[in-house]
Order: sequence, then structure tokens, then C-alpha cells
Amino acid sequence: MRRILLALLFSLIPALAATSAHAQGAPPSPAANSPYTIEYYYKVQWGHQQEFLNLFLKNHYPLLQKIVSTGRMTSVKIESPAYHTTEDGRWDYRVTIRYPNSTLATTSNPDEEALIKQLYPDQETYKREEQRRFEILVSHWDLPVTDITPTK
Repeated sequence: MRRILLALLFSLIPALAATSAHAQGAPPSPAANSPYTIEYYYKVQWGHQQEFLNLFLKNHYPLLQKIVSTGRMTSVKIESPAYHTTEDGRWDYRVTIRYPNSTLATTSNPDEEALIKQLYPDQETYKREEQRRFEILVSHWDLPVTDITPTK
């Protein structure tokens, strides 16, 4: 009887280990044609948050909206935190972009340069203001997120 119980226990170990590894690992990758979301975080030099936001809304947000109108992106949302966090964990703006699929999210847009020239005919001003936007940026990171909400 003891041998049967031990055999049963050892037969369950691989299944338990696989379940445990899956629970601790990365979430499953989305299907190739399913929506794909990336959160873009911006941490700005202290005291320059409004300047950064003004430049972002003037020079980058219209480009993002134009790309949404082409179908390469499905939505853009800009958020800021309501409360302070520690300086190490601080971020000032989060831009969440939803793409129709992971391929569009992870490949360069061949039309982007033409769209920039169309939206900003004064390229010298555009480039100077974009340079300033990045000068006052302390850090920036991109975080692809996977929706793992269970379906019924």
C-alpha cells in the first residue's frame, strides 16, 4: 500500500511543478491577432512636469492621434498619478497605447517620418522642442501588459 501511495505521489509531482512554474512565470503571450497594449512611463525633472506635458501635447500627441486615425493604433490614453510616491518609484505621466496586434506594436511605422513632416512643417522648431522634451526627461520605460482577466 505504501508503494502505491508513493508511486501516486511521484506521478503528481511533475504536474504540480508545471502548475507552480506557470503561476510564477510570465503571463501567456497574446494571440498574434489579438489587441496588444503597452504602457509608456515618463519621469520628468522635478519642476518641469508642466513644460514636458505642454511639449508632449503639442508635438507628440497629435502624431499619436494621427496614427490612431490610420488604424495602426486603436487608442491612446494619457494619465498622471493622483498622489506622490517615493522618488525611486515616481512617474509623472503614463501613456497607454493599444494596438490591433503585437506585430504593429513592435515594428517601426514606415509612415511615421512622412506624418511628422505633414503635421509639423516647421521642422526646426519641432526638432528643437522635441530635444527640449527629452532634455527634461529623467527616465522613460515601456511596459507591455497582457490582459489575463479570466473569461467566463
